[in-house]
Amino acid sequence: MSVYEVLQVIIPSAIFFAAPLIFTALGGVFSERSGVVNIGLEGLMIIGAFVSIVFNLTFADTFGALTPWLALLAAMIVGTIFSLLHAVASISFRADQVVSGVAINFLALGLSLFLVKKMYGKGQTNQIQIGFDKIDVPILSDIPVIGPLFFSNTYVPSYLAIILAFVAWYVIYKTPFGLRLRAVGEHPMAADTMGINVTKMRYIAVMISGALGGIGGAVYATIISRDFSHATISGHGFMALAAMIFGKWHPIGAMGAALFFGLAQSLSIVGKTIPFLKNVPTVYLLIAPYVLTILALAGFIGRAEAPKASGIPYIKGKR
Repeated sequence: MSVYEVLQVIIPSAIFFAAPLIFTALGGVFSERSGVVNIGLEGLMIIGAFVSIVFNLTFADTFGALTPWLALLAAMIVGTIFSLLHAVASISFRADQVVSGVAINFLALGLSLFLVKKMYGKGQTNQIQIGFDKIDVPILSDIPVIGPLFFSNTYVPSYLAIILAFVAWYVIYKTPFGLRLRAVGEHPMAADTMGINVTKMRYIAVMISGALGGIGGAVYATIISRDFSHATISGHGFMALAAMIFGKWHPIGAMGAALFFGLAQSLSIVGKTIPFLKNVPTVYLLIAPYVLTILALAGFIGRAEAPKASGIPYIKGKR
C-alpha cells in the first residue's frame, strides 16, 4: 500500500469523524464567547443522538430518504430546548456554570437511557436502516491528487460542518451580532452601559450551543454508531470542549483541533488496514484520541486565554 493509498483511507475517515466534534465545538465557542461556560456539551450531544435515532426509527417509513435530515432538525430543536436548562440555571439563577453543565450531562444520559428502556424494552435502540450516503463531490472529486483525498467517499454533513466553521467566524468577527456577543463575554458591564441586553445575548448564545451540540450528537449517531446506547457518545462532548480550548475559542481554530482529534479517532478504526499500524495493539489505537485530548489540554490550556467574563454571572449594576 503506497503513501497515497494510505492517505485515501485516513483523510476521508478523519473528516467524517471530525464532523460531530466541529458542530459541537462551534456551539461551545458561541456559548463561551458570551461568557457562559458550557461543560454540558457532552449532554447536548447525548440528547441529540438519542432524538435523532428515535426519530429515524419512528419515521423512516414515512419520510424515506429525508429522514436523516429531519432527524438532524429534530435533534437541533430538542438540543436548543434542553440547553435552556443550563441557560436558566447559570444566567437567570446565577448558579455555578460548571456544576450546571455537569448536571446537564448526567440528566441527558439518565433521561435518554430511561426513555430507551421504556420505549424499546432494552438498553439500546435498534439499528437505523436509513442514514446518510457517502458521496463524491461533482467536479471537485475529479481534481488530480487532492480530489480523491478531500472530495470523495465522505458525507455531506462533514462538508457542512467545515462550511459552518467559516460562517461562525464571519458571524462572530464581522457582524454586529458577533460584536455584541464578544462584548458581553469580555466586559458585560460596558456592554450593558452601551445598551446591549447581556441576559438576552447570553441566552441566545447558549441556545445556539444547544442547537449545534444536538446536531453534533445526531451526526455522530446517524453516521458512525447508527444506534443509541449508553456508550454512543462516550466522551466526544469533552473532546469537542477540548477542541474549543485547543482552538483558543476561535471557530477556525476549533475546527482545526476537531480535525486533529478526528484523525486520531479514525486511526483507531482504520488502523488495522494501514501497514505501519497493523501491528500496533488495538487498545493503543482506541485510547489515542483521549490521550491526545489530555496532552492538548495540558500543553495549551495555560496559553489559551478565555473571554475575560467567562464563567462569571452578571448582576446588573454590580461590578
